[in-house]
Amino acid sequence: MDYGNIKTPQDLKRLNISELGGLCERLRERIINVVENNGGHLASNLGTVELTVALHYVFDCPRDKFIFDVGHQAYTHKLLTDRADKFDGLRRNGGISGFPQPTESEYDCFCAGHSSTSLSVALGFAEAAKRRGEENKSVAVIGDGALTGGMAYEALNAIGSEQLPVIIVLNDNNMSISKNVGAMSKYLTRLRVSKKYARMKAEIKRAVSIIPLFGDGAIHLMEKGKKLLKRVVLSNKMFEAMGISYYGPFDGHNTRELIDVFSQVKKKSGPAIVHVITDKGRGLKSAAIDPEHSHGISSVGSNAGKDFSKVLGDFLIEAASKDNRITAVTAAMGIGTGLENFAAVHPDKFKDVGIAEEHAVTYCAALAAAGLKPYFAVYSTFLQRGFDQLLHDVCIGNYPVTLCIDRAGVVGADGMTHQGVFDLSYLSLMPNMTVMCPTDGAELRAALEFSLTFDAPLAIRYPKSYVSERTHSLIEYGKWELLHQAKSNVYVLCAGGRALDAAYSALNKVKINIVNARFVKPLDERFLRDINKSGNAIVTVEDNIERGGFGSNVLAFLNSCDGGKKADCAIIAHGDRFIDDRDIASSLASSGICEEILIKTVKSLE
Repeated sequence: MDYGNIKTPQDLKRLNISELGGLCERLRERIINVVENNGGHLASNLGTVELTVALHYVFDCPRDKFIFDVGHQAYTHKLLTDRADKFDGLRRNGGISGFPQPTESEYDCFCAGHSSTSLSVALGFAEAAKRRGEENKSVAVIGDGALTGGMAYEALNAIGSEQLPVIIVLNDNNMSISKNVGAMSKYLTRLRVSKKYARMKAEIKRAVSIIPLFGDGAIHLMEKGKKLLKRVVLSNKMFEAMGISYYGPFDGHNTRELIDVFSQVKKKSGPAIVHVITDKGRGLKSAAIDPEHSHGISSVGSNAGKDFSKVLGDFLIEAASKDNRITAVTAAMGIGTGLENFAAVHPDKFKDVGIAEEHAVTYCAALAAAGLKPYFAVYSTFLQRGFDQLLHDVCIGNYPVTLCIDRAGVVGADGMTHQGVFDLSYLSLMPNMTVMCPTDGAELRAALEFSLTFDAPLAIRYPKSYVSERTHSLIEYGKWELLHQAKSNVYVLCAGGRALDAAYSALNKVKINIVNARFVKPLDERFLRDINKSGNAIVTVEDNIERGGFGSNVLAFLNSCDGGKKADCAIIAHGDRFIDDRDIASSLASSGICEEILIKTVKSLE
């Protein structure tokens, strides 16, 4: 069978069910080949091949709406929706996104890159269909890990109340990125491993098989009714009590069984949840054995630099051995944020709260209020979800919570949903918050040392890795350091290592004073007053959006000084846009955070 011509759901529907197994093997091979070269989410996509094929075989996408939670499990969906010829460009500039993107295809109805949003989206599309008098279905594919996020339960409550035809496919692999945690995970585990159904089916089959003349027919009849039997035996009280019909659990790699159950559920007028069991990393031995480390892999040749996360993990292991107050908290990102070894060495001081950033922030506030010293390690893009909790629960109480903000700045291949270019802006507007930008591993360690005795909210933000390491002065609260002094009236104020690297690269073409603005909040007001003179020029550089960011705050302060702003000023930062460059160097260059643009800017001010 030549599966190369299967590029749309219409092509798929022309296959016999018996031919789908070969198609799934072909799709899985394509995903492995492309992701191992381009990087991307590997294990999660290998686990949803049969599931996605079955959904497209039964439903009519794009009339029926498919919403993939987080979006990191939609590669098979992309291959089946007229993007197979573009798949080699996955996560690259000019290529297709690693997440659903409506501007890319009519088969993608909603852009998503964060967890636990799919159920709210599915209900919204179902309401819109009802208003228009349409009968299409909303199908949300959500992992059991995403059910650790509170937003999913808010949506479940509404879905049960509204009674619209929302179909929830619970993709249960007992994993998010790290191993799932919490009561819901344990509850699903009890369903997953329950032998009640299997035992009852086997006993009935043995009993009816010995009935003369009727045995084979009875077995056939029983097989046709096995979905009903499963529902009766494994009826889920929690979902049923919410008004959502529960079906499962089913084998998420058995396309025939999935097509059968989806065909039945499609006929329902109300909400339903179909619980399927899948193997994360299926089809690739290394990913199946270790799905945590195979969740997301880097592209070939993308591992330049040293990881900030290792510095964090090593420091906290050492510090927690001396200070019993220290608690490391993460939201299902223990490996990515560098806390994997900490969890092994200090299991009683490590807390993974699941994909629940809002809860994590308020939990840390309470730990601090009770006298502990919490460190919340989180990616910048995901900390956005805890904005209200930071403002209301941490900053109002002025609690000494330390935020270790990884993947700050542009992130490359994951695109617009994962860029960490907003944190300097929203953190700087919060009273009582202090914000630091260490430029390398040594300075991160120094900032963490500083945090041990700092008795207020503190945010320490850094990208994934750093290349250059420099000698730094001791950290003093709110003070910057002059790293390179020249006979020049131009001062380049650098917030973070990427800005600093651009400034040092420019030294071969222009004479500049390079300042490490290690504190973004508070600003070093004394230093700014000293250089706010006619004839001087000030250039700020940051891997953050301009609005509300470091440069904007510097400019606002200079304008507030006695006599107003006297020095000429320029701000180099990201513009008022969502950045979808899939390459870090390209993203920085397009915003001028590079040697060439910095040189032009300096020369224009001289």
